[in-house]
Amino acid sequence: MSDSDPKSAPRPLAELRARIDALDERILELLNERARVAAEVGEWKRTREPDAPFHVPAREREVLARLEARNPGPFPRQAVRAVFQEVMSACLSLERPLRVAFLGPEGDAAHQAVKHQFGLSTLPVAQRSIEAVFHAVEAGQADYGVVPVENATEGSVDATLDAFLESELRVVAEIQLPLQLALLAPHDVELAAVRRVYGRPEALQQAREWLAAQLPGAAQVAASSPGEAGRLARSDPEGAAVAPEVSARLFDLRVAAEGVQGAGAGATRFWVLGRRALAPSGRDRTSIAVSVKDGPGVLLRVLDPLARHGINLTRIESRPSRRRSWEYVFFLDLEGHEADGPVAAALAEVALAAAGVKRLGSYPRGEPGAAAPAPDAG
Repeated sequence: MSDSDPKSAPRPLAELRARIDALDERILELLNERARVAAEVGEWKRTREPDAPFHVPAREREVLARLEARNPGPFPRQAVRAVFQEVMSACLSLERPLRVAFLGPEGDAAHQAVKHQFGLSTLPVAQRSIEAVFHAVEAGQADYGVVPVENATEGSVDATLDAFLESELRVVAEIQLPLQLALLAPHDVELAAVRRVYGRPEALQQAREWLAAQLPGAAQVAASSPGEAGRLARSDPEGAAVAPEVSARLFDLRVAAEGVQGAGAGATRFWVLGRRALAPSGRDRTSIAVSVKDGPGVLLRVLDPLARHGINLTRIESRPSRRRSWEYVFFLDLEGHEADGPVAAALAEVALAAAGVKRLGSYPRGEPGAAAPAPDAG
């Protein structure tokens, strides 16, 4: 009778653990073999194609899709993507880490979005403003930038939309990141010993129900940022912090509890900035900015071509133009890639009906909580 037969006697626990140890060592051996081959690829590109892109997103999408399709289980399908995304990030860092500018401070939601999208081997570069993120990518100080564009509870981020009107950067990916907060504590501090909880006022408010139920006697102390909350918790023998999990790595804290945010805490949508347009992926979104002069029926003239060509409009936002009085800019998100026939035809007609059309980018649609393949640094 085979070992896989459910009627056979189970193997001893020690034998099973020894088998797992052997498999782990084999996995480690294969990871290092993959890293050596990836390093050869990097050297080949440097010597034979020095102008080739540092990273090729189409190749990454192909690999991830193939591995997901070939996974027979029981290893979870979603975990296949997460594991191999980290493997790719680590191997790419052997050539050099991806540099990603983001709106700081460290440990905040945008920092979490960088690690979520690009992996733990990425080099995050915190910036003081959204405009500084754009500048870092434009100047070549970063391969990508990550900026917030929309919050589920607070609406659009005007500074990001305005910055695009003055920049030639492209949207090359989107990240939809649900708000995820954790209780972080020093490694030697047990939950029952916590007497003070540090966090930004917004974070403490979002975790108020969990804190009231689990730590009713703990004082809540406002901090200016997740970074300050982490530093205060690390130095307090009776302290903990409410912050995104990325702060745990930054300040050598342990995750004492996950998901402490309340229901309905919302999500933030981020755009990834790059310098090169992307080829169609088959599940794309296109963002454009349309300038119009105020007048009757102007919005209808802009939207009509989209309706006639069967283009689904998923978002529209109006902003006053900063260039001329009584001129407005509509930011639109459309389903499809700008190179797709119907989308291209519709955009050509929109350009005839508007004072100007700026294509911000076509990029793979993000899904809440799922990281899209990292885009091409170009």
